Amino acid sequence: MTSKRLLAALTLLWLFPALAGAEEPVTRPHLDQTAPPHSVSLHDQTFVSHGLVGAGRLPADTVDFLGDTLGSFSSLQVAPGSWKRVGDHYEGVLWTLPDRGRNDPGANLFFDYRARLERLRVRFWPGDGRLDLVPDGGLELRDFRGRPFTGADPGEGTLTQRGLVLPAPASGVGAGKVSLDAEGLQFTRDGGFYVSDEYTANVYYFDRRGRLRGVISPPPAVAPRSEGRPDFRSLQTPKTGRRNNQGPEGVSLSPDGRTLFVALQSALIQDSAAGDAAGRVNTRVLVYDVSRTPTPAQPVAHYVMRLPAYTADGQGGPPDRTAAQSEIRALDDHRFLMLSRDGAGRGAASGAPVVYKSILLVDVAGATNLAGTPYETGAASLLQDPASPALRPGIVPVQQVELVNMLSPDQLARFGLSVEALSEKWEAMDLVPVLEPDRSADYFLLVGNDNDFIARRCVMSGQSCDSDIDNDNWVLVYRVSLPAPLR
Repeated sequence: MTSKRLLAALTLLWLFPALAGAEEPVTRPHLDQTAPPHSVSLHDQTFVSHGLVGAGRLPADTVDFLGDTLGSFSSLQVAPGSWKRVGDHYEGVLWTLPDRGRNDPGANLFFDYRARLERLRVRFWPGDGRLDLVPDGGLELRDFRGRPFTGADPGEGTLTQRGLVLPAPASGVGAGKVSLDAEGLQFTRDGGFYVSDEYTANVYYFDRRGRLRGVISPPPAVAPRSEGRPDFRSLQTPKTGRRNNQGPEGVSLSPDGRTLFVALQSALIQDSAAGDAAGRVNTRVLVYDVSRTPTPAQPVAHYVMRLPAYTADGQGGPPDRTAAQSEIRALDDHRFLMLSRDGAGRGAASGAPVVYKSILLVDVAGATNLAGTPYETGAASLLQDPASPALRPGIVPVQQVELVNMLSPDQLARFGLSVEALSEKWEAMDLVPVLEPDRSADYFLLVGNDNDFIARRCVMSGQSCDSDIDNDNWVLVYRVSLPAPLR
């Protein structure tokens, strides 16, 4: 072994001494060169990925029901009860959640983008893998007062509704409106839905008409604060709580509707190791019992998950980035799928190679429950040493294993795609049944990208927001086999 490789190996051991429950650091492009199916086991249960079986897209310059460029998928969900098989194909209604609108934080450029859900009609032909997506209206979201939200950064501005301090620009774009950076979407059985917000780390509960009805506020450890006050800004890092632009990206209900999972995109400020972004691997997963009320005051469980770390240039050196999570989908009251990815691909500014985009199978059983401890009620750090992401003794993270590797050159090529051409931000995911009598535990896994409204012809609030490239809206379809049907 050369001295350079030895130094890199020793650095890995120092940075990541405890990898229990986590993937090994990815230092080169994590490509899948093998043919499906692929089987994995977790806690003596077997799951199978049958690979990529379909794909569909909408052009980047598609315009939505409010006249703005359709902003792709920060989250998506097939409307409960709408998925059905019709002859040789499937049909359903797909709801998608765009985030805060076209923006350029570096230039402090934001639009007064109204929060909304987009409705699409979807058809999928499994024979050739064709997926058709047709825009079909949508739903505008309203706050407690019945006013629209804004996507604009609130700065230090706030307003109070029903005793809750909420972000709101004091002047300029979006002044007087509640700021919302929507990231996660989950429907309830009565037609209501949850939306997670990156500004506040709140989870908002809306009725079927899109009117705000309640709020799940984050525990003190997660709420962004600076100098003892709420700090909802996205352009500055708070002193404690969720990192700016790294809030609750994933929210999902267990199939029985009783358990709500909320996952942060990456580590809280107090849980981030000093140095580069590879120190942000220890993210938090909150679990709420929503069987009695849709907006409980406290989580019943609270876990830490070690996200994969990777090397941004893919050249084999020590990891310097965290593969942040962008979506979750619950399988039961203790297991869920999580989409974890790098920050490279079409739409990214860095030009770095695509290294890692995977869907992980996660099980919280056996992990340390942090609910009610100083790690939840205060800003105590999970780290043993601020220089390393190693956890304190006695804190056991959740267990996980990779189920789907999205970086399969052969599978992508079947649908005219390549690893290099993949969009940067894959942030949406849902499961729908295959509806075959002898395959009752088989599901199609829909995975969508967030294209950040990047289009050569872009319009936002009546203004031009053109980019140099088109970053199309994509949905990829994978087939997976679970140990049992979801119930």
